[in-house]
Amino acid sequence: MSMKKNKMIRLTFSYLIIALMSFIVIYPLLWVVGSSLNPGQSLSGSTMFPKNPTFDHYKYLFDLEKSNYVKWYWNSLKISTLTMILTVMTVSLTAYSFSRYRFIGRKNGLLTFLILQMIPNFAALIAIFVLATRTGLIDTHLGLILVYVGGQIPMNTWLMKGYLDTIPKELDESAKMDGASHLRVFWQIVMPLAKPIVAVVALFSFIAPFGDFILARILLRTDEKFTMAVGLYEMVAKQFGNEFTKFAAGSVLIAIPIAALFLMFQKYFVSGLTAGGTKG
Repeated sequence: MSMKKNKMIRLTFSYLIIALMSFIVIYPLLWVVGSSLNPGQSLSGSTMFPKNPTFDHYKYLFDLEKSNYVKWYWNSLKISTLTMILTVMTVSLTAYSFSRYRFIGRKNGLLTFLILQMIPNFAALIAIFVLATRTGLIDTHLGLILVYVGGQIPMNTWLMKGYLDTIPKELDESAKMDGASHLRVFWQIVMPLAKPIVAVVALFSFIAPFGDFILARILLRTDEKFTMAVGLYEMVAKQFGNEFTKFAAGSVLIAIPIAALFLMFQKYFVSGLTAGGTKG
């Protein structure tokens, strides 16, 4: 009886913790969604469940004559997608090299990546700005993409290398005995088995630039090239803080592509993330 009582107490406590964590996560989301549906412009009179909900703020954002939100959305999607593709390509090749080959400087290279991943991008803002200015990449999406890709390589290389280390090297050797080249082994043998970690890297490398503000604000100058984060900030700043309900509407729409990508990759996500940290 005592064991059954203890089990019930532990179960009740677990449910309470889950309920508390769910409330902490869901409450701000509901408040933002409710604010986006509230009439008016100020958040002072906004409620989580508006009495007279309206979609006027969403209509305003998609009105091409009044707002550049659609342009900002497209810019963010383009930058994030290209960053994701380039990151997956570079990280896959780099991680495969560190996992499968032994060469001079391998350990030092891994150590360098480990140190680099501890340094946030905004700590090098001055250097990034000077480099972009000298190379003519200020106010270009290419410059922003290159910075994002470079910043994604160290951590994701360690993550993917850890996963590739779990794939038996005997598969590579068998394929090479059958006459397969290094590139063919990488593309047809290793990569199909590494889909979980590829999905994890793709998701991480898409989310980071999609919601980034600091680097985009430093490198981008013109309204038409702004990303969503910068564009929404400028929209609020120019109106002296009177557009917060429209800001809330724009923030809600940011979650759509991230949620869609997560749903696409969710069957790979957990196994890829856990296996990637098993071996170094």
